[in-house]
Amino acid sequence: MGGIGVVIVIGAIVASIGLAMIMYAQYTTNFIEATVGEKVIVGPVEYAITFEGTHKGSKQVAPENTFVMIGITAKNISDKATVISGGQFYIVDDKEQKHEAVFGEFSPKDLFLEVLEPNKPIQRTTQFDIPFDEEKQYKIIIRPQKEQSTTDTAMICITNC
Repeated sequence: MGGIGVVIVIGAIVASIGLAMIMYAQYTTNFIEATVGEKVIVGPVEYAITFEGTHKGSKQVAPENTFVMIGITAKNISDKATVISGGQFYIVDDKEQKHEAVFGEFSPKDLFLEVLEPNKPIQRTTQFDIPFDEEKQYKIIIRPQKEQSTTDTAMICITNC
């Protein structure tokens, strides 16, 4: 009878380890690395990011430092509508510091909040207020919307890759 108890305990330990590994794999961030212009899929959306340059803002919104603008081509590859927003995008500087996107209506293509219909790509822009140095490397992070139920996160090198 003691041998059966040991087998049950060992079986329970193995089962709990297996369950823990499944849960870990399900909730661990899957980093996808790419370079500027390459297509990358985060959840139901296929993105292509381009470096559009720098600018000094508008009469209404001026940067503390310099605005770094990126182009965003986004295509919903699922069969139901999904949402993207400027809040999903971050720039990472050479010191590994993250900076959020700034919405300022600098062009009619600025991304704020957008509903993506299936298979209808859009082109938008967004910018980041950072101390920009053209000699340094910068990366864009794309995180999924909460509703998109994915652990994918993209990191795209946009300068000096």
